[in-house]
Amino acid sequence: MSHTVTHFNRTRLAPTPSGFLHLGNVLSFALTTALAEKTGAKILLRIDDLDQARVNKLYVQDIFDTLNFLEIPWDEGPRTVKEFEDNYSQLHRMAMYRRSLQQLADEGKVFACTCSRRQLSNAEPCTCFNRQIPLTTENASWRLITGGSREPAVKNYDGKVIRTALPSEMHDFVVKKKDGFPAYQLTSVIDDLFYDVDFIVRGEDLWPSTLAQHLLALALGKDNFRNIIFYHHQLLLEEAGKKLSKSAGSTSVKYLRESGKTPADVYQLIASMMGIEDPVANWRQLGEIAVTRFPGQQSAC
Repeated sequence: MSHTVTHFNRTRLAPTPSGFLHLGNVLSFALTTALAEKTGAKILLRIDDLDQARVNKLYVQDIFDTLNFLEIPWDEGPRTVKEFEDNYSQLHRMAMYRRSLQQLADEGKVFACTCSRRQLSNAEPCTCFNRQIPLTTENASWRLITGGSREPAVKNYDGKVIRTALPSEMHDFVVKKKDGFPAYQLTSVIDDLFYDVDFIVRGEDLWPSTLAQHLLALALGKDNFRNIIFYHHQLLLEEAGKKLSKSAGSTSVKYLRESGKTPADVYQLIASMMGIEDPVANWRQLGEIAVTRFPGQQSAC
C-alpha cells in the first residue's frame, strides 16, 4: 500500500441504535480498530441517535454489550447508556445542527420539499425547487441545492484523491427532515468536525454519502472536512448476496451471544463468510486480514 499518511488523530465507531448489531457491524468495527492501532488514532464511540422514531434504549445497550463481549476497545465516548444519554446523545448538539441549517437557509442553499416517499419511490420528478415553497412550510423537508456544484475531492487511504460527480440518487439530498430534525448527512459532517475526526472507516455502500457530505461541508464553508481521510471497505454479505441488516436474527451478535457462542466463534464465523479458512479468534486478527482483503481503494463509480 502506497499511502503516505502514517498517523491520525481520531477515528470513530458510529453505530445507529435502530436494531441489534450484526456481523457486518463487527467487521467494520474490527477494521476500524485495527487501522486505528496501526495509525495511532484514538477511537471515539459516537452513537447516532437522532432518528428518534427508531431509537430504542435496548439497542443502545446492545452497542455496549456487543463491544464489551467482543473486547473491542475504544478510547473516548460513553461507557454506559446513562452516560450516553446524559452527555453524548446527538440531542445535546441540536443547537449546532440548527445553526448550520439556518446558515444554509440564510445563504439560499436549500429549498423546501413536500414530496412524499411514495412519489419519489415511483420516480415522479420533484418540482419543489421550481415551486419555491417557503422554508417555513409545515411537514416540508429541506434539500441542499446540488446543481452546479463542483465535483468533491475525497482523500483516500491509499494516498489518492478521488474526484467524481455526485450520483444521481443523491442530487438535492435532504439536510432537514419533515419532522424538523436534521438529517444524517448534516449531523455526520458536524459531528466529525466537532470531535476532530480525521480518519473515517465505513462500508462501500456509504460512498455516495461521503460525496454528499463533502459537498455539504463546502456549502457550509467547512473546508477542513476535505482533509479527512476515508477508507471504504467491502461489505459482509448474506449467502444470497444481500447486504446484512439489523435484526434479531441469526446474524445479530445478541442472538449468537445468547446462543452460547464465544467471541472467537463470532470472529471465526465472520472470517468464514469472507472465505477465510485460517483461524481467527479476535478483532485484531480479523482486522488485519480484512485490511489485506479490503484495501479500501474506492473507485470513482
